[in-house]
Amino acid sequence: MNTIQLKAFLAVAQTASFSRAADELHLTQPAVSKRVAQLEEELDTRLLDRIGRQVSLTEAGRALLPRALHILTEMEDSRRAIQNLAGEVAGPLRLGTSHHVGQHHLPAILRGYSKRYPEVELDLHFLDSETACAAVSQGEMELAVITLPMTPPAELAALPIWNDSLRFVCGHTHPLARVKQLTATELVKHPALLPARLATTREILEESFAPLGARIKTSLSTNYLETLKTMASIGLGWSLLPRTLIDKTLHEFTVRGVRLQRSLGVVSHRERTLSNAARRMIELLRQV
Repeated sequence: MNTIQLKAFLAVAQTASFSRAADELHLTQPAVSKRVAQLEEELDTRLLDRIGRQVSLTEAGRALLPRALHILTEMEDSRRAIQNLAGEVAGPLRLGTSHHVGQHHLPAILRGYSKRYPEVELDLHFLDSETACAAVSQGEMELAVITLPMTPPAELAALPIWNDSLRFVCGHTHPLARVKQLTATELVKHPALLPARLATTREILEESFAPLGARIKTSLSTNYLETLKTMASIGLGWSLLPRTLIDKTLHEFTVRGVRLQRSLGVVSHRERTLSNAARRMIELLRQV
């Protein structure tokens, strides 16, 4: 059993697909299949059930999965610790970010970082903030630059970078288009367009409305804020969006006694060794 085989198994287990695992590992599908088959042969047990195009873990595969992840994470931590001794800022940096942060806050940071540290291979992944947090917790990403959770998991260190003001909006054909201010109780009579439940922005809104006895009805939920903006602009409902997305296609109004903002920043794992590349990224973010 070696790390090459474990990486192939882990990729297939996480993607539930040999072809997607091959894309992720930059290998051919037969090469991935061969590595998994070798691992199964060495362990003398089937780890994956292959039924048509469906791939699922066997009981043995489910038992191996957390151990494989732990082994690979420990080896990666060791590699980073040794490389850090040389003081070089080079190698891969797996970085997760949400679509909004990646489009509206991160580009200038990444441009400056790439110029300063050209030997670093940036491996950028666009994910929901909650998914990116989980990826850092599980050791799949070194860092995530995202909307920070209201209560970060104990294993994560969260560093706030930007305060992101949130605004209530609707389209110009919506019944609220002529309203400048109203109460939360009046607002929730109209359907909302909001991120999915458990998304931090949704949690911030629901937590602020709960003491007011205002229960929100949603007509559409998605974590793509650009989609919420578009749907709001054509009058399908009201929404809560970052100030950076507000333009002439939207009517902005206020809710009496409610002013909301979220915190954007970077999360890392408290107990894992950060590469020099990750440390320099955090330093650059601190300077914003």
